[in-house]
Amino acid sequence: MEYLFVQTCGLNFGINYGQKANNLPSHSRVASLINSLNVTRIKLYDADPNVLSAFSNSDVEFIIGLEDESLQSMRDPSKAQNWIQNHVQPYISQTKITCITVGNEVFNYNDTQLSANLLPAMQSVYNALVSLGLAQEVTVTTAHSFNILATSFPPSSGAFRQDLIQYIQPLLNFHAQIKSPFLINAYPFFAYKDNPDQISLSYVLFQPNPGSTDPYTNLHYDNMLYAQIDAVYAAIKALGHTDIEVRISETGWPSKGDPDEVGATPENAEIYNSNLLKRIEQKQGTPAKPSVPIDIFVFALFNENMKTGPLSERNYGLYYPDGTPVYNIGLQGYLPEMVIESKSNALSINFLIYICTCLMLTWELSRQ
Repeated sequence: MEYLFVQTCGLNFGINYGQKANNLPSHSRVASLINSLNVTRIKLYDADPNVLSAFSNSDVEFIIGLEDESLQSMRDPSKAQNWIQNHVQPYISQTKITCITVGNEVFNYNDTQLSANLLPAMQSVYNALVSLGLAQEVTVTTAHSFNILATSFPPSSGAFRQDLIQYIQPLLNFHAQIKSPFLINAYPFFAYKDNPDQISLSYVLFQPNPGSTDPYTNLHYDNMLYAQIDAVYAAIKALGHTDIEVRISETGWPSKGDPDEVGATPENAEIYNSNLLKRIEQKQGTPAKPSVPIDIFVFALFNENMKTGPLSERNYGLYYPDGTPVYNIGLQGYLPEMVIESKSNALSINFLIYICTCLMLTWELSRQ
């Protein structure tokens, strides 16, 4: 395969830095890796102060996250303000925090209380930013699963699930009011895995293929991700909005999976992510939004060994925890060497000191 060595600076490209693992490198080493990759956008799932501190005085922009379990308490304006004062204000002068995601795939739980808490929590966090004078620097949004769509093909017929419209309609009004993006986690891998006989692998991997044409708009699609993005735009338009930008908060391809996870291979993961990077570098738009360059965060920086679910969930990383690439997508980076004093090394050193001490004692005694 021909490798493209991409210069990611200034592109609408970021990486999700998940930490559901017990073998990841230190945050300072990760900061060095990200710096060597020229990646300038990172998305977290929390507001880990150790990560934010490790990236102080860097050019990296951060999306930080408020976890789902915090939504109820964030409805309280004083608690939202305390959260901003504790998790944003101490770091924002040194580390570029540009966005807060309030919850992740909240509607996936089918929990009516959690769903009802989402918008009030977002409003409360936004109001706290306004009162602290940070609303111009930091925007507020939430990330959704692609499953919130009831219809996604053809793209122009994209529609949200009927049971979610009561939550999504006011949410869209809020996005339009504060001019924040609508984030979606989109994985063509899932569609291919569930229907490998019906869906062309070339179509999901951005490889040459006949593609498909939307019969209502006559727009031609040569890959599934663009069709998914435009389906979200159509669903938003169906609820009366053409003033909200859709961005991809997660997409990726696993390098390994369970036997029934068709297509989860390092070869396919390499093709998907390297071809995606080429399109980001070309500043492509989708067929329905050709003048809006796709804005994408790849999932994920590392394989995370403590994630639950199928084997694929632990194998989305571009890198192994030791810093070696899982495959080559043209990003040239390195993880600084880590000096580890293992137990065996420590025992060897202690034993050596013991031997030296004994020898010196024997020599001293022999002189007497």
